[in-house]
Amino acid sequence: MLYQRSSTLFKSAETVIPGGVNSPVRAFKAVGGTPIFAKSAKGAYVYDEDGNRFIDYINSWGPMILGHAYEPVVDAVIEKAKQGTSFGMPTEIETKIAELAVSMVPNIDKIRFVNSGTEACMSAVRLARGYTGKDKIIKFAGCYHGHSDAFLIQAGSGAVTFGSPNSPGVTQGTARDTLLATYNDIDHVKALVEANEGAIACIILEPVAGNMGCIPPKNDFLKQLRVLCDLHDILLVFDEVMTGFRLSRGGVQELYGVDADIVCFGKVIGGGLPVGAFAARNEIMSHLAPLGNVYQAGTLSGNPLAMAAGLAMLTAIDNDQALFQRLEEKTRYLHEGCAQALTKFGITHTINRKGSMISIHFTDEAVVDFASAAKGNNETFKAFFHGLLKEGIYIAPSAFETWFVTDALTYADLDETIKAVEKVAQTL
Repeated sequence: MLYQRSSTLFKSAETVIPGGVNSPVRAFKAVGGTPIFAKSAKGAYVYDEDGNRFIDYINSWGPMILGHAYEPVVDAVIEKAKQGTSFGMPTEIETKIAELAVSMVPNIDKIRFVNSGTEACMSAVRLARGYTGKDKIIKFAGCYHGHSDAFLIQAGSGAVTFGSPNSPGVTQGTARDTLLATYNDIDHVKALVEANEGAIACIILEPVAGNMGCIPPKNDFLKQLRVLCDLHDILLVFDEVMTGFRLSRGGVQELYGVDADIVCFGKVIGGGLPVGAFAARNEIMSHLAPLGNVYQAGTLSGNPLAMAAGLAMLTAIDNDQALFQRLEEKTRYLHEGCAQALTKFGITHTINRKGSMISIHFTDEAVVDFASAAKGNNETFKAFFHGLLKEGIYIAPSAFETWFVTDALTYADLDETIKAVEKVAQTL
């Protein structure tokens, strides 16, 4: 495949946009080469500026669960845009999507819409602190909750030490209030809680991790967190920006039977437009302005175009009782086919999957946390990524990202993907 126009566009972008991109992973720094510039997308396919067609497993990093340019979403946005793009006033459609979301997700009474997953998680932590009157939070290594300062923290020197900033611009003061735990390790979490008794406002995590590859919670990890939080008066916050409305109608709470105190949403809930949200019981949400004194606001929060897209997307999901079974079957088919292809040529690998989220790790160890995910062979991944790209398969340009399966994928698309994996495996 030729990427001449993408290369030209990237050079132009670099002159006016830092690094040529508006989100770092798009720059291909982890895999090398020139980023592919998208021109259009439809269904399971994305088309670049050079006219190449790719079977897409990025899907805008998760939102496109029903495929690109899904007609009910597109039509809803067009019709709403004709009536005005933003008002800075309440609109009926905000209530409609809120009612639908609350009806679909367990254990929430009210929901507040924002503009991104970062805003949702940032606001959820502020709400948890305001509700509990405590300052510290626990997050997990490898779980991504956006680029708010409180989340850009790396590990300290032991289970009871403070974290330290992993980005310039994050203050030591901010870092001291964020404690870093190991995902899937309940004993490590307990040690942090006991060493900071009475100081922790919330534990926030991706209940199925998707930013160190796909890593499901093992055993009763989520249930153990719930018990621990109840015992120590800590709020449990599920960041379901990635998993919400993707793994089941009611998300991870429904799938695993574990209630969170606050739930964050993004991606699917916006139908491809910029939307985030956070939700909780009345008791907690009543502390949020204008009812309470925990402040949160946004000029474009609940804007009609985003709400129209989100309502159309959630309505389609809510009305399709077989959707998640189809996604499960398609992703299982892809999993089994890729595993057979890689095994056939002796490629060391581990494949993790939950629902329509899947990732391939080039390691022979079980991948259960960030440390084990980091053991994957990145040079093999680079070759794998570029090999698939050449074959017209577009996966995320990072070994730490999840593939997203969309309902628009046909079994012919999956077979084409598996054949490409087999072809590339011969060269690794």
